Amino acid sequence: MYTGLEGNEMTASTTMTIRLDPQLKAKLGRLADGTRRSRSFLAAEAVETYVDRELAIIEGIERGLADVEAGRTISHEDAMVSLRQVIDAAAGGTA
Repeated sequence: MYTGLEGNEMTASTTMTIRLDPQLKAKLGRLADGTRRSRSFLAAEAVETYVDRELAIIEGIERGLADVEAGRTISHEDAMVSLRQVIDAAAGGTA
């Protein structure tokens, strides 16, 4: 989460200009008013959250592709057998 503060010091920042739909800018303004935060703070927080999430997705895909290349996979059938066993055990059945 973007905090703008690290310890008691301001973190370094840079300016970036983006284009927003007027309706989105108005909603951001309402959110800023309602939370007593600046539009800039909220926009930076939203961008950071989005970028972190998207990078995590990309990194997960890259790990999955590396697993495939290294042969660290199981068949669909084997995966389904394992899942059925876990479901049965959780439901009180026998595995």
